[in-house]
Amino acid sequence: MDADLSGLWISMNTNDYVEYFEELDDDDRLNMRFGIDKRKPYQRMSRKLMSEEREYVGAQDDSRTNFKFTYKAARFESWWLLESLGEFYEHKWITDVLRRLKGGKEASVYLCRSGPAIDAPLVAAKVYRPRSLRNLKNDVQYRAGRVDLDENGKAVVKAGDLHAMAKRTHYGEELRHQSWIAHELQTMEILHAANADVPRPYAMEKNAILMDYIGEFDTAAPTLNTVTLDRDEVKPIFERVIRDVDLLLANQRIHGDLSAYNILYWEGDITLIDFPQVVPPQSNPAAWTIFLRDVTRVCQYFASQGLKRDARKLATELWTAHGYKVVKEVDPSQLDADDPKDRKLWQKQASSK
Repeated sequence: MDADLSGLWISMNTNDYVEYFEELDDDDRLNMRFGIDKRKPYQRMSRKLMSEEREYVGAQDDSRTNFKFTYKAARFESWWLLESLGEFYEHKWITDVLRRLKGGKEASVYLCRSGPAIDAPLVAAKVYRPRSLRNLKNDVQYRAGRVDLDENGKAVVKAGDLHAMAKRTHYGEELRHQSWIAHELQTMEILHAANADVPRPYAMEKNAILMDYIGEFDTAAPTLNTVTLDRDEVKPIFERVIRDVDLLLANQRIHGDLSAYNILYWEGDITLIDFPQVVPPQSNPAAWTIFLRDVTRVCQYFASQGLKRDARKLATELWTAHGYKVVKEVDPSQLDADDPKDRKLWQKQASSK
């Protein structure tokens, strides 16, 4: 096979491939192929042959070391993207990172060009910040009553893992970080299957989730808080959001941080995002308070658009329709000990018992 190596593997049939790789495994045949006389141990391959070898290897390399993206990231960010998205590239979920869409305290979202494993031309990658740079001091209220998940979305059951998480060792914190992300993916999968307005999730790696991108190439969908709705849109979109809130409850979940800041708007449609802090309504002691807060924030936005609704009444109707009881007291985990009003409320609740 003396043809240029750039076209060599394209013209090979199966037998050719087998013979070629057998040559690579056979020192004598390999030396003969590259014109190396083994009696001259310091003889080197010609530049042409070395170039052809590198070209062949490079063409076969779909590992993360060959992942070069368009987005011009800073040094640390570039390393973190390679670390977080490299497996997506290797599995042909994505071929390029085009730009950063949104930065945040816990995660950033990037626009990516999809690979052959995905039908859509563009996808969004939510990449979590390194655990050491994230602020999870308030995550206890969301984790209460929630099963911790491993990287496969299965419940963590090993005694050693549970002990490490309880003691918050370095290893335990890594497991908690993984569980936080796994809950988001699992929730998106469940809600997407239930026909809720959420991005379709494609895959998860240890620091990232790959999902549908909402928007056009040059313009990402804005969050609802930045949008002034047309008058005839307000009521239908409000009802759509409440439908999604109801679907969350039907699937034993409360968003936990729902507001117009976590709802995307695009061409008359809405998409709920950001689910790592989802709360189980049946087992979290502060579930009712968190749910009421979600509904109140939604109603506050739509009130600014001219549609006024009684948030507590609406939340109560939704909550009780799924068999949950309204708790009159505020769970202590929801109170700030440094806030005089919260402290007074806690003292009032404690004295009434």
